[in-house]
Amino acid sequence: MVRLFVAGDLSPDAAVLPTLDQSRYLTQVMRLKIGDELLVFNGRDGEWRCTLTEVLKKGVVLRADEQVRPQSCGPDVELLISVVKKSALEFAVEKAVELGVRRIRLVVTHRTQTSHVRMDRLDAIAIEAAEQTGRVDLPMIDEPVKLTDLLDGWDGQRRLMFCDETGGAAAGPALHAAGEGPWAVLIGPEGGFSPEERDRLRAMPLTAAVSLGPRILRADTAAVAALTLWQAAVGDWDR
Repeated sequence: MVRLFVAGDLSPDAAVLPTLDQSRYLTQVMRLKIGDELLVFNGRDGEWRCTLTEVLKKGVVLRADEQVRPQSCGPDVELLISVVKKSALEFAVEKAVELGVRRIRLVVTHRTQTSHVRMDRLDAIAIEAAEQTGRVDLPMIDEPVKLTDLLDGWDGQRRLMFCDETGGAAAGPALHAAGEGPWAVLIGPEGGFSPEERDRLRAMPLTAAVSLGPRILRADTAAVAALTLWQAAVGDWDR
């Protein structure tokens, strides 16, 4: 069944108004007609079974019939990733949403090549990934900030998986030893972290500095590998 993310509230018999592009997708791509059903979520009110009730010139109207799943959130893990090239960043965002992250925070490090990001494009990628993977929540994506500023305001209760290309502990045992709770996974730029950044990160009390193996990974590959390791060690895959 088609799944769709919408911005409006969902409640019994509520009229749901998809965007014009979504309306075209429903009628022209998926070929839905009046009376057909689909699943809708907004990240707040759970997942609802809706019925297409009207097809207008400027969109369609849905009726919210029944909540089929209550609102829930994935594990409390954030992806912190340096701004990298467009295609790599978009891939990392898509896969991070598929792997269950609750928040994506874009960072600018000493060796970051660019800080220009199309946030609307990343939001659209996150929405599509959430629709396809069955999530009823939608991760927040933050505007780029300097890594130093982010660390200045760091939540002292959140553990940090620091993926250090110069070496670190084996990821699985290190994550198991650190335990469950709020986490963040940090991925650096193509040129790696500067010595100053590395020293500061390793000095933080809840940092688990880990290795992702003997090969130097691209940032997007490293993000997928790190989140997979995190999920296998302390995530929600076993639940």
